[in-house]
Amino acid sequence: MTNQDIEEGKGLAIISYLTIIGTIIAFFMNNDKKNAFTSFHTRQALGLWLTYFVLAWLVSGFDNWFATLGFWFFFGILFIYGFIHAVMGKPQEVPILGHLFQKWFASIGN
Repeated sequence: MTNQDIEEGKGLAIISYLTIIGTIIAFFMNNDKKNAFTSFHTRQALGLWLTYFVLAWLVSGFDNWFATLGFWFFFGILFIYGFIHAVMGKPQEVPILGHLFQKWFASIGN
C-alpha cells in the first residue's frame, strides 16, 4: 500500500466508520477504484457493524444497565480506534477482532 493509495482512499475510509450506510457507500464507491486502503477500512467497519448488531441483540435480552453500558463503551472505543487510524492514514486493525474481519471479508475490495 503506497502513500498515494492512502491519500486517495482516506475519505472513503473515514466515511465507512460513520454509519452502516457509510460502510455501504464506501463499499460501492470503491468497487471501481479498488483502493487497498479503503478496502482495508471498509472490511474493518463492516465487521464492527455486523458484530455490533449481533451482540446488541444478545445484550438487549439482559435488560441490565451495566451490560448495556459496557457494550456501548466497548464498541464506542473500537469505532473511535478505527476512525482515528483511518484519519491518520494507517491500516491498523481494530483490537481483538480486526484480524478476523480481514480474513472473513477478504473478498471485499479485491
